[in-house]
Amino acid sequence: MGEVFECEIQARVRDVNLGGHVDNVEALRVLDEARLLFFRFAPLPGSDRPGLFRDVPSGVAELVGAQRIDYHSEMRFVAYQPFLVRIWVSHIGGSSFTVGYELRVDADHPPAIVAESTVVFWDTTAGRSWPISAEVRATLASYLGEPVDLRERPGR
Repeated sequence: MGEVFECEIQARVRDVNLGGHVDNVEALRVLDEARLLFFRFAPLPGSDRPGLFRDVPSGVAELVGAQRIDYHSEMRFVAYQPFLVRIWVSHIGGSSFTVGYELRVDADHPPAIVAESTVVFWDTTAGRSWPISAEVRATLASYLGEPVDLRERPGR
């Protein structure tokens, strides 16, 4: 397994819904924020230039093409206690890749959320997907690991 990026995302009072726990939409926001940190600031072995997208040319954007999230336990707001997020790349395709996540409310707890997002590179000038270059593929591969263990969907 390759590297795993770990970060802390601060919980906010406004993330709590009327039931007293972190709302599912806000949980997705936490994963989104962690994903952006991963793409821009993940350390790369043997390099002083961080970020998985350091070799992506300007004019190429990343778009989320799909997301799956499994909620395993309730997430209650605790003042000054950040969420702990682990992220890695679980698949690399021709113009897209998938990242896996685990979100914990405490380091000693099992994941409250496991999720994956498929991200497509998009050439904004050409108006089509951008094939992943050898340099970007190698950078993504430094964080390549196992797919997330998501629950089976009913009817499949």
